[in-house]
Amino acid sequence: MFEIVEKKDLHETICLIKVTAGLIASKALPGQFVLIRIDEKGERIPLTIVDARDGLLTLIFQKVGKTTVHLGTLSKGDSLADVVGPLGKPSEIKKYGTVVCIGGGIGIAEEYPVARAFKEAGNYCISIIGARTKSLLILEDEMRAASDELLITTDDGSYGVKGLVIDELRKIIDRGKPISLVMAVGPVVMMKAVAEVTRPYGIKTLVSLNSIMVDGTGMCGACRVSVGGKTKFACVDGPDFDAHEVDFDLMIGRLKMYLADEKRSLEEFTKKQAVHS
Repeated sequence: MFEIVEKKDLHETICLIKVTAGLIASKALPGQFVLIRIDEKGERIPLTIVDARDGLLTLIFQKVGKTTVHLGTLSKGDSLADVVGPLGKPSEIKKYGTVVCIGGGIGIAEEYPVARAFKEAGNYCISIIGARTKSLLILEDEMRAASDELLITTDDGSYGVKGLVIDELRKIIDRGKPISLVMAVGPVVMMKAVAEVTRPYGIKTLVSLNSIMVDGTGMCGACRVSVGGKTKFACVDGPDFDAHEVDFDLMIGRLKMYLADEKRSLEEFTKKQAVHS
């Protein structure tokens, strides 16, 4: 069993938990993730490893479906049935030069360990983080510490610059300073937009894909994506891929496949919670 030793609400819909998982924590590298299962009847969901030290995994999740809502009801002292990992290929960390790290929404949690590693490797790290509104912006202090420059956007202008992360990316490109790499994590539509901004300039751009996952070993095929016209499995071939080769439209369609089932499952869970409360 994997005990939750700390839980913090970053927003009413976003939680941070620290879980005991000594062996996984000792092996985890930036960009990797774990699959968790709350109980023996629960579904498996992937969560990026935000931090791994002292035998603990730091995980951040947004309560958007049945399992993440259920996870949000757990408290310090509760345990998870399974934590499997570290999974996926680590991000390729080396000295590129100037790296732009973009995190949108809950994707900021995934971008943070990578940005920190890029800076520690000697890169000049410019980070752009964005959210719909100020209250949904997470890990600002951590991203500032991991960056040489930090730019913030909110859709409604409640904090930072009003607009989208790609607006700030365009401004950075317009400065004329050579950019060696752009790394983006967030909603699929955001990552697609980033790819289209950098494509005309030939700037190497990577995205971390958050596709549907089940077994995390490449056996089930649920996480398949099309990259460069070839089928890849995000869990074992990724999650990082060349943004200019990803078929984002196909991925968006696959992510919608189970929306009706997910909605029904969340409604049933919410009803059960109401009965027992």
